[in-house]
Amino acid sequence: MNFIVTSPFYPENFQLFTNRLKQQGFNVLGIGQEPYDQLSQSLKDDLTEYYKVNDLENTEEVKKAVAYLFFKHGKIDRIESQNEHWLNLEAEIREQFNIPGNKPKDLRKVKFKSEMKKLFAKAGVPAVPGKIANKKGTVKRIVKELGLPLVAKPNSGVGSSGTYKLKDQEAVDKFIAEWDEKEAYFFEPYIENAKLLSYDGLIDQNGEIVFETSLYYRDPTLEVLKYQLDYGYIIQKEIPEKLRAYGQAIVKQFGMKERFFHIEFFENGDDYLVVEYNNRVAGGYAIDMYNYANHVDLFRQFARIVDGQPFETPTVPARYCVAITHRDQNTYAHDEAAIRSHYGDRFVFSKRLPDAFAALQGNQFYGILADTEEEVEDIFNYVHQHKEG
Repeated sequence: MNFIVTSPFYPENFQLFTNRLKQQGFNVLGIGQEPYDQLSQSLKDDLTEYYKVNDLENTEEVKKAVAYLFFKHGKIDRIESQNEHWLNLEAEIREQFNIPGNKPKDLRKVKFKSEMKKLFAKAGVPAVPGKIANKKGTVKRIVKELGLPLVAKPNSGVGSSGTYKLKDQEAVDKFIAEWDEKEAYFFEPYIENAKLLSYDGLIDQNGEIVFETSLYYRDPTLEVLKYQLDYGYIIQKEIPEKLRAYGQAIVKQFGMKERFFHIEFFENGDDYLVVEYNNRVAGGYAIDMYNYANHVDLFRQFARIVDGQPFETPTVPARYCVAITHRDQNTYAHDEAAIRSHYGDRFVFSKRLPDAFAALQGNQFYGILADTEEEVEDIFNYVHQHKEG
């Protein structure tokens, strides 16, 4: 089977995806914009061929690359990056070259927040209410209906990019003045001090969930970004039953196959409010944290699923995995050497974060395993302790 990996070089931790495809027996072909010499030797070894384009954002140039690989290697069986940024590009290519997987029409329900809300309702899952605005004149009516504070997000967007917290009328007026109306915005009530968590997993070729996990964030994303708070999230060792039931109902309603998913919720007392469905694995190093917490290799399991093989269920019980960072501008009581020494073999991961993620997540990323909630709390207290003075 011929498998094209879009952007096999970046992000770095996703290079393992190419390796696992190669190990499963796929003929792996890469399309990227980095010079071939910039690729690591291991990545070169995993790729049968690498086609460099000048700009991956140029759809026509990428289509020419696919046509070349099609002519040289035969029918293309899959194209995937596991990266949300390339979802639209890959959907267009699948449609033009008749490659299995999501086509542009399939992405509308996972691309537009307004469309997601309709499916959440069909799934019977409570959602954060919201309204869409295409023109500035609509914003005042929405503010009157929903009240303040609000969160304004692009109706079609990735992560927290382009998101605004509208806490008062001054912030609303500023948003209206700056908004160019080139893209629609979606408005939702801002839930103060709400715990953001997720139901995540992997779906097989039949649309069945074969792996599931959950993470929750230590602090609200917009607060972390605005005040440059210390950052962290926790992979849970057990999924709350109501969260699981909601997540499973949503996955069934969206009807995706052979894909990862990342569904975000707010905790609302003893209930949950769904926020959005992401048609991919959680970003950054989350997949590495999933692997450590659940004793699994998810890219290997994805490759097996595409190859028609069953998911290999882990036989070892899950643990907590704390994803936690240091910011360069802060001075901490304990450096990496001290943290490694303190936690021993529970310290499983250390990577420098790309500058693009630093404002939100920090600069140095660590992964530490825990068995109890008390151990989780200890990790945050120890790693985030600032040096006095």
